[in-house]
Amino acid sequence: MQPLLSGIVLALTLSLPFAIAAAADTGDDYPTQARAEYVFACMASNGQTQQALRQCSCSIDVIASVLPYSQYEEAETVLRMRRSGGGYLAETFRTRTANDIVRDLQQAQAEGEIRCF
Repeated sequence: MQPLLSGIVLALTLSLPFAIAAAADTGDDYPTQARAEYVFACMASNGQTQQALRQCSCSIDVIASVLPYSQYEEAETVLRMRRSGGGYLAETFRTRTANDIVRDLQQAQAEGEIRCF
């Protein structure tokens, strides 16, 4: 019985790096900081309750499953520049391409709202 247990432990130990690599390939590349920022902002809009925490956490998980982080980051950048940028530079973030980028985020957020709220 002891050799069998040792074999199982050895097999699990050897397969761990492959399991970690497989998890990294799932496309879940949203950094913890980005998830936390989203949840904090969402909770500020939806109340500082445990229920809001659960719903907002669920929502960012749905967004992450629908939208790659690179696109999320682009959309957040466009939205920030629209809010803070003024003058002719702000026009750069009001093009058709920028609108498409933001629309993709809005659709992912709507999916999160449907599933989580």
